[in-house]
Amino acid sequence: MRVHNKRKIALLAAVLSVIIVVFSLVEFSWAETRIPLDRVIDVLIGQGDPIDARLMKDNIIRVVTALVVGAGLAACGCAMQAVFKNPLASPYILGLSSGASLGAAIGIMVAIPFLPYMVSTPLLSFIFCSGTMFLVYAVSHIGGRSNTETLILTGVAVSSMLTAFVSFLTYIAPSDMMGDIVFWSMGNLGKTDLKELAIISPLIVIGIMVISSYSKELNALMLGDFHAMDLGIDVSKVRLTILIATTLVVAAAVSFVGTIGFVGLIIPHIFRILLGPNNRILIPMSAFGGAAFLLACDYLAHVVLLNSYSVLPVGILTSMVGAPYFVYLLRRRKKEVGWS
Repeated sequence: MRVHNKRKIALLAAVLSVIIVVFSLVEFSWAETRIPLDRVIDVLIGQGDPIDARLMKDNIIRVVTALVVGAGLAACGCAMQAVFKNPLASPYILGLSSGASLGAAIGIMVAIPFLPYMVSTPLLSFIFCSGTMFLVYAVSHIGGRSNTETLILTGVAVSSMLTAFVSFLTYIAPSDMMGDIVFWSMGNLGKTDLKELAIISPLIVIGIMVISSYSKELNALMLGDFHAMDLGIDVSKVRLTILIATTLVVAAAVSFVGTIGFVGLIIPHIFRILLGPNNRILIPMSAFGGAAFLLACDYLAHVVLLNSYSVLPVGILTSMVGAPYFVYLLRRRKKEVGWS
């Protein structure tokens, strides 16, 4: 690795670390009454007032959820862009988030015998997320290849169809379930409790570790399947493993915090511009950047409605940022997608 690239990585990591620390401390201090920074630090080092610690508990869970989910979605987006050789690929654009949301909505409305709610909802999210992934891939894989136009249009079409099903379930749901389904569609970090975080974190961390372990193979895939096979790589096995790991992460995130779009599109693309295409560097740095980005968006979700007691769902903010960036990417690549 060149010296200037190492310096760039170190500088970027330092900036992201500062963002995470600053926004974490600010969010820790938000409670029924604002907790001063010195008392926040006392609680974090185990010497604080028990009342402050109790007030901060939900905020700490919220911050950790933002970091874990942001890291997972960004790492998945990075892997999908490498697998499909397409910078426009992401879990949200290709409909994975919509599939997982539909599974969660069904899990809310339909009780599965012998399975508790905390198990059935993530399980259905994973099943529907997996089905969505393979449906989009199969439909767009025409003539032995999947081009940008077909892939993106298939993802948008499938996502729209699944979103319509979620809207239908929301419409027919009893009033006590309707609010929960609407929650999935907006993306919200505020309802995760400690038990749910204990389920989310290992699944997402395992998924990121699996994706990272295939960074060398992903570098080869970006050069083409034939090149990868010449290097002795089992292309089908690698692609399937990455898609399963991606599905696991997205389903774990969506089943507990709802649909949070565009994190997997924005962060990997920006970091690819800054750091280059090497996935050995790009995947962990994208995860780091995704964590910082989602935490910053959650901070903005607090301050946007500063005069209100409510917090704006973070999925609304990420879509406000991500949708214009997606349009920008499409315009940059208009010749490839047939708009010239």
